[in-house]
Amino acid sequence: MPTDTSPGPGALPARAPLAPVPGVPVLDVVIPVFNEEKDLGPCVRRLHEHLTRTFPYPFRITIADNASTDRTPEVAAGLAAAVDGVRSTRLEEKGRGRALRTVWSHSEAPVLAYMDVDLSTDLNALLPLVAPLISGHSDLAIGTRLARSSRVVRGAKREFVSRAYNLLLRSSLSARFSDAQCGFKAIRREVAQRLLPLVEDTGWFFDTELLVLAERAGLRIHEVPVDWVDDPDTTVHIARTAAEDLRGMWRVGRALAIGALPLDRLARPFGDDPRDRTALPEVPRGLARQLLGFCAVGLLSTLLYLLLYSAFRSSVGPQAANAAALLLSAVANTAANRRLTFGVRGRARAVRHQAQGLVVFGIGLALTSGSLAALGAATTAPAHATELTVLITANLAATVLRFLLFRAWVFPERRGTPAKDDHR
Repeated sequence: MPTDTSPGPGALPARAPLAPVPGVPVLDVVIPVFNEEKDLGPCVRRLHEHLTRTFPYPFRITIADNASTDRTPEVAAGLAAAVDGVRSTRLEEKGRGRALRTVWSHSEAPVLAYMDVDLSTDLNALLPLVAPLISGHSDLAIGTRLARSSRVVRGAKREFVSRAYNLLLRSSLSARFSDAQCGFKAIRREVAQRLLPLVEDTGWFFDTELLVLAERAGLRIHEVPVDWVDDPDTTVHIARTAAEDLRGMWRVGRALAIGALPLDRLARPFGDDPRDRTALPEVPRGLARQLLGFCAVGLLSTLLYLLLYSAFRSSVGPQAANAAALLLSAVANTAANRRLTFGVRGRARAVRHQAQGLVVFGIGLALTSGSLAALGAATTAPAHATELTVLITANLAATVLRFLLFRAWVFPERRGTPAKDDHR
């Protein structure tokens, strides 16, 4: 992966502290609501009082009405007229994700946040939530109820559902953030402008999809432990929401697997340290990460090769077993290195890469077959353990050459384009 510090076409700029602009709020807090005529007024007034007392920059509160059928629109309009810094907007279709996308896409505030109308999260976490975004340290920030230092009051059913959902995210989409569903999040505006067009969901899965794509793109997600009290009157339908979330996980996982998302557009260069901005020509870019990935793939490929060789050896001779095992493991090795080590996504040039990988395989075959031939010349009936030892030694020698050929010939880094490629 390149570490070029100059942003490519359409890439995000380096993170930098925000500079307040006169007349423009630094923070826009969105409250998406549906039929919340009872709770909306107390929520907005309490949040406004808290921000007035604790937030050192101009702010705005935006009420996003999701096609409410009660008096929520009238209450929202009354609050916008009576409370300074409050505005309301009406959407004719339901969907929390749709509401957030609409407001965030049109807001001029450099930091965009949202929270649930029930204010389950302690508001003292709001300033720690947005501070890393204002300072330029992070791209997104989320509240987490699953940190050790979080204090949470809720029933066993909601606790089980939340933990099971996040465990499923970790196992299926390799998510590393701890709490996808907490209704307490913030994002920098320039990140939202690039990320929102990639997010398809318009409902409750919106948060999860946003975070998964941001994490896969290498954006920095800051987590804030929160104190949280469950709202017993929530209108969320758990079973229906769970089914929609599972469909969303499948859709996002498939898109990531086939490289259908242009996440390279979200790459961030290093910050303002001049040492980071100076490329060192004598140090190959991304070498350490590629070596680590190559070694991990090589270890797994070697284990696969040995298993295949042992399985084939019982029915064919050592040369045929070696060739068959090496061929199958080489195909798997090239595919794994293509995706994991050198970050090439999509199907473009996949056949060419496999053909070049087979040439590299031919070199490995020559080395290992030559080693077996030498062993056969030295002793007429070598032990199986001796054969394996010779093959492992020959494979280690071939590994170094294979890495160099992969890096320089099969998957060369093309200047001016991200090394993680190619979904054209």
